[in-house]
Order: sequence, then C-alpha cells, then structure tokens
Amino acid sequence: MNFKRLLLPTLLALLGAAGAARADITVGVTVSATGPAASLGIPEKNTIDLMPKTIAGQKVNYIVLDDGSDTTKAVANTRKLITEDKVDIVLGSTITPNSLAMIDVVAENQVPMISMAASARIVEPVDAKKRWVFKTPQNDIMMSLAIATHMANSGVKTVGFIGFADAYGEGWYGEFAKVASLKGLQIVANERYARTDTAVTGQVLKILGTKPDAVLIAGSGTPAALPQKTLKERGYTGKYYQTHGVANSDFLRVGGKDVDDTFLPAGPVLVAEQLPASNPVRKSALAYVAAYEAAHGKGSVSTFGAHAWDAGLLMTAAIPVALKKAKPGTAEFRTALRDALEQVKDLPGAHGIFSMSPTDHLGLDQRARVMVKIKNGAWKYQP
Repeated sequence: MNFKRLLLPTLLALLGAAGAARADITVGVTVSATGPAASLGIPEKNTIDLMPKTIAGQKVNYIVLDDGSDTTKAVANTRKLITEDKVDIVLGSTITPNSLAMIDVVAENQVPMISMAASARIVEPVDAKKRWVFKTPQNDIMMSLAIATHMANSGVKTVGFIGFADAYGEGWYGEFAKVASLKGLQIVANERYARTDTAVTGQVLKILGTKPDAVLIAGSGTPAALPQKTLKERGYTGKYYQTHGVANSDFLRVGGKDVDDTFLPAGPVLVAEQLPASNPVRKSALAYVAAYEAAHGKGSVSTFGAHAWDAGLLMTAAIPVALKKAKPGTAEFRTALRDALEQVKDLPGAHGIFSMSPTDHLGLDQRARVMVKIKNGAWKYQP
C-alpha cells in the first residue's frame, strides 16, 4: 500500500485549511492624489500609510490607486480592486462625483465601501445599493445649517451662491436653500463653475449685480479660492463663507490674504488644540493630529486626511466582529463586515462620534462640526 499516496490528499487539505485561516484582509483604496482634488486626496493617501497593518491578529494589506480626480478612473479602479485584487472592502473616493459613480460597482459585487466624500446622496436613502456604502465626512445639511445660523446671527439677509458645476455644488445648493429659508435668508444669485476653470469673471459680475450681504462659495480644495479672489479683485466687501471642503493648508496658501476673514464650518480636528477640554471630540481629534504630524511635520494635518483616518477607525472596529463569522477573502466575510459597520456605536473619531444604524450610514451628530474663521492665514475656532 502506498501510504504517501493516501496521506497526500489529507496533507494538502490540512495545508489548504491552514492557508485559509491565515488569509490576509485586503483593503482597496482609490483617492484623488492628482488632478483638481489633489490637495484633498494627498493627505488621505498619506493617512492610509498610518493605518494598522494587523487587526485582531490578522494581517491587513492595502492597495492604493490614484483616480486623478476623474469619475471614469475611479470606477475603473474600483472594478480592478474588486475583480482582480479581490479586496474585502473599498475606501474612497475623495470627491462626491467619483464616490457616487462607484456605488453601482460595489453594490453589484456586494463589497462594503467607506467614502471620504461629503454629499449625503452617497449614503441617503439607504436602499438596496447604498446598504453597502458608508461615509465619514459630515453631511452638507449639517454644515449648511451651521453657515445659515451664523449668517442670520450676523445680520445677513441676502446671499449670493457660487458652487462647482457637479454633484458637490448641486448638493450644497439644495441643502443650503432648505435652511436659508428657515433662517430668513434670501438667495439672490446662483452660479456655477468647473473645478478646472481658470476664470469666473462672468459669474462674479452677476453676483455683484445683486449686491448680496454675503457670498457662499461651495467648492473644495484649491479651486474654491478662485471665486473669492475674483470677488476681492472686483471690490466685494461683504461677508465671505466657504464650505468644509476648503479646510486644508493648501487653500490658505493659494488664497493668501484674499481668504482672510472667511467663515466656514469644519470638523473639530481642524482646530483640535483650540477646543475646550470639555469637547467630546478633542481627545480623538488630537490623536490623529499627533499621528499625522509625527510623520509629515508640524502644521501638515488636514481635515481630509482625517476623513480617511475615520474610515480606518470604522474598519478597525468592524473587522474583529466580522472575523467571528467568516474568513477574509470570502463573500461571507464581506457581508459580515458590512453588517458590523452598521452596528458601530459611540466610536470617537477625528471628526466626531460615530454611531451607525441600518438607516444612518454616516452616524455623526452636531458634535461633528464647529465654526471657524480664517485670520492672518490661520484657522481660528469660533465658540
């Protein structure tokens, strides 16, 4: 009797089982590290490097791709990560149009996704497709309410609006219009421009013609500085407001003195050191600041990198739960991971306290935002 021949199948089966037990967790990432949104995507990419390489005793591998701020590329990256790299979860993308375009791909393949883009449309309403999608940035409505409240308290009656000619600008206009009416604000101008535009003179002249008390610019990253610089050049002296899409040092650098005295809502991480000790997010926000600045230098931290950090925290909280039900690399694990993300409760992040549910795939409340003023090229917390 050939004992080797009899034992070989058993040994192979045992080795296969051992290999399956040691299967790594694979995380696919697509960010806008180049293109118009690069100032947002680069700190996100840098933050991926700070994420844990082992979770619950399981090795974690990260595959990071650049979508160049392009929707088509973001979709192609997502398909590659899922079909070729067999990822267990997708993180990304940086901007709203890209993230919206990725939803069909992750839903079709039943792979959980955590977006680092802002629009509520990415996760609302939670339906058959969006049940696979989560996100970390604050919803536009939360930030719109902060702006509208600040405007009303500052005596503003009329507002000129200019935003990106894409889902980000449209989403912001829709949400701001809702809260503006509640706060007694009249929107007297509604203009759009492309992220890649180099001039917005026509739009600015139309806004100036309405003589608004304040102007809200719904852009993100360095392209959001263009309308404000043009308004300044044309002599506009009213109040300026930006969205949380500009909360990074590159915007301050490009905007220079033209963005001084601008108001914006932001995640607590932007002014973490200035927050009172009683703020429930201060400790977890400072933890991210310390980790990022240790790697990239003092003052290098960005709220956009913090969105990636929070995605990592959510993933880290959910993985141990999912591992109790299935092994990485399987459809069962991906489903278990999705279910575990939906059950995360009271998780302190850099931007707020996350508590997910079957109907809320953001999980943030008003603790996730503060008002900030730009003064002398720096962020100043507004109590």
